[in-house]
Amino acid sequence: MKATRTPSSRALDGPSVTRTIDRLCRRVEARFPGSGLSGVCGELLETATHAAETAACIARPILSLRIAVGLLVIVILAGLLVTLAAMWGPIEPLTLSELVQTLEAGINDVVLVAAAVFFLVTLETRVKRRRALKAIYELRSIAHVIDMHQLTKDPERLLGAGPDTAIIERPRMTRFELGRYLDYCSEALSLSGKVAALYIQGFDDPVALQAVNEVEELTTGLSRKVWQKLMILHSSSGEPPRS
Repeated sequence: MKATRTPSSRALDGPSVTRTIDRLCRRVEARFPGSGLSGVCGELLETATHAAETAACIARPILSLRIAVGLLVIVILAGLLVTLAAMWGPIEPLTLSELVQTLEAGINDVVLVAAAVFFLVTLETRVKRRRALKAIYELRSIAHVIDMHQLTKDPERLLGAGPDTAIIERPRMTRFELGRYLDYCSEALSLSGKVAALYIQGFDDPVALQAVNEVEELTTGLSRKVWQKLMILHSSSGEPPRS
């Protein structure tokens, strides 16, 4: 019998995250058809759909680059060995100043060669890091757009706290609709952080990890603002916030 592979409970499952976002998109569209939140959730779904493929591409070794880097390193090291062999060949006796100059030149060459080898060896990591950071920064933008959609959804205006002005129009949502709208914003922010985490599951890079942590801190902070509004909304009705 062929064994089936099940996702690890210690790692995010990309398809499961995508299905969750898809359900959120359908819920938002059913409740608020044609809304801006529905559009940004669709963009989040599109990003999540390609996240697994992008994450696999980042985790996969770049064989062509590794081969090219290996050949260049071999050429550089071979050139260094030839230079060192020529320096230690039969030569005329050197004065102290000439010996110091020769050693200084040799040390400089070794340092330059080491820097070149380090640059080539870490080239693949930098290429992958650039891909990961580009994808993660897109999620930062999506999180800010979600925050913009909930920014004007003020429960105090719905509850009639304070006089109306001619600048701000009266809210068109009911108490229930506003609660659902804020819930959807909170879920979308949380899922944005989950999609960001997908990119580093197979790529252990401290810079990319820090970028993901920043996205998660951003989405957590924005969700906290949403939940403050939900607490105001539901405290007036005596109902607990809906999850």
